[in-house]
Amino acid sequence: MRTDAQKNYEHLLAVAREVVTEQGAHASLRDVARKAGVGLGTLYRHFPTREALLETLLRSSFDALTERAAELEASSSPEEALVSWTQRCIACAHEYRGAISLMVAAIDDPQSALHDSCVAMKSSGARLLVRAQAEGVARADLASADLFALISALAWLNDQPSFAPRAEHLFDVVSSAILPQRTGNDSRKRRTPAPR
Repeated sequence: MRTDAQKNYEHLLAVAREVVTEQGAHASLRDVARKAGVGLGTLYRHFPTREALLETLLRSSFDALTERAAELEASSSPEEALVSWTQRCIACAHEYRGAISLMVAAIDDPQSALHDSCVAMKSSGARLLVRAQAEGVARADLASADLFALISALAWLNDQPSFAPRAEHLFDVVSSAILPQRTGNDSRKRRTPAPR
């Protein structure tokens, strides 16, 4: 791609990120084009579908989640790794309001532009869950599909104004169910020092 074309593409992506963050995953592609100062045809040349645009926007976040899972696996306890990664995953899904339903559908749809990046991200979280289960800190009866259903539910709650104030508490409740020995305070790292 020529330098000027690359610059225009990056500008279009930056504007798309703003619009999607403001309006959610179902943002108007006309608004993206208008705000970027390009014609709708130019936008469609780069991104023929809304999913293609979202895939480009979300890919870097999903890649970062996949990398973060590997870092946590190497540097944290199984429990902390799973909790930290789950929180990051929820934050990523919440960043693009309404994207969670597209992400969930893409995991089961190999034709979706989001499929590959969603599957890679899901696999990285599944590895953290299996590791925590192998260490006996996570429920043995929890499948990776269950974990992602819970992540999806928590991300959805964050998108609802009436539930958002309870999101942190509900995360604590869910993480305590996944990791039965964990208390709600553990996930916020407000541990009481052990007596000496």
